[in-house]
Amino acid sequence: MSTVAPESDVRRHELADFLRSRRERITPEQVGLVRGRRRRTPGLRREEVAQLSAVGVTWYTWLEQARAIQVSPQVLDALARALLLDASERAHLFALADSTDPASHTPCTSVTPALRAMLDQLDPIPACVQNSRYDILAYNTTYGRLLCDLDRLEPEERNCMWLAFTNPDWRAAVVDLPESNRTMAAKFRASMAEHLAEPTWKALLARLEAASAEFREIWARHEVVGPGGKAKYILNARVGLLHLEHTNLWLGPAAGPRLVTYVPLDEESRERLVRLRDLGSAATAAPAVDGALAS
Repeated sequence: MSTVAPESDVRRHELADFLRSRRERITPEQVGLVRGRRRRTPGLRREEVAQLSAVGVTWYTWLEQARAIQVSPQVLDALARALLLDASERAHLFALADSTDPASHTPCTSVTPALRAMLDQLDPIPACVQNSRYDILAYNTTYGRLLCDLDRLEPEERNCMWLAFTNPDWRAAVVDLPESNRTMAAKFRASMAEHLAEPTWKALLARLEAASAEFREIWARHEVVGPGGKAKYILNARVGLLHLEHTNLWLGPAAGPRLVTYVPLDEESRERLVRLRDLGSAATAAPAVDGALAS
């Protein structure tokens, strides 16, 4: 008489097979790793996925062996990023693990209608809501076009640290890129001191280190800078040079989410921001809002 495997066993084996298939399709070069001459494993090795996800090698091996271990949503989030999962694959991963995605892309009740209306009212002043990890949680039309086209990016790619070190359009728009990135990394390190054990923070750090030699060099300096604003020059590809004052308005504790604005410092910059807002406005949908007001 045959027996039917419990649903939990089926889920674990499906999860193991899915992780293995995603791991084997990714080349080392896609995540900034050196292939080496003796590589036999198709795609990434287990220890490389563990490193990119900031989890233990043994623990990840057990996960691919379908062992009965607990997997937190934060670790699943780190694995999804390390394995470069798209939105459908990410949803499938969390479904197999019978877990709730902490970064679900449904509208967030914490980004209130009043806050969204405020962002729209600030146009053409570029404005967004960020958390202390530099995730862009909400933004208005002008901010969405200021440094790159945010509407064309997947929600998980909308992180200022990630874009500053990897996105060509963003990098071309920042006039003093080396100093700007150095300062941003120093602020990120200062903020991370309160989140050292959190998988989402460790996953972003591992992702940046794997993708950018520039970031690795800056991060090795261990520089720390407190939060604050300053005047910046941004060379927008559509309207030209902008002289703006970067400011932060905290929406709660200083370690939490903040409203970020770029106020024009001269009339020419103001006029150019108006033009930037109005470019293609008839065909542009409402700005995307994703994520939660997490610290």
